Amino acid sequence: MTQLFLLCPRYRLDDESPWLLGIDPARHYWISINGDAAFTESIPGLTVSSVTEWKQIMRQFRGLQPGEQIKLARISQSVSIICISENCFAIATESKNAPVWHLFDQETLESLLRTAHPDWQCSEKDIDLGRQMLFRSLQQSEVSVA
Repeated sequence: MTQLFLLCPRYRLDDESPWLLGIDPARHYWISINGDAAFTESIPGLTVSSVTEWKQIMRQFRGLQPGEQIKLARISQSVSIICISENCFAIATESKNAPVWHLFDQETLESLLRTAHPDWQCSEKDIDLGRQMLFRSLQQSEVSVA
């Protein structure tokens, strides 16, 4: 049996393909892999409890050097941001039980991390993305109980 290996493109704010679908209220980044709506993925984003914590994490992110990483604690899991090179960062997650690194340039990832600011509010259309996440988790819990 072969092990699943997924390769994700490097996302930029000026990409021609519309890869960012939205950011839900829980700060999950909803993306279309390669701009293809058939391959939608939800990446856990940064959540903080205060502006001070947000500023501290933003400073840590800006100070990352190649090979360094920071771990972001989430309620259900931890997420790592890894500095690959000067302008290439990865968010390490899992997809279908396989490790995946979603690659971003610095400007794009910093823009996503800014949505963790306590005053940030998602758009009305992105609230439905949060509902999708809740629906997915309810379906998974039904399957694991049976």
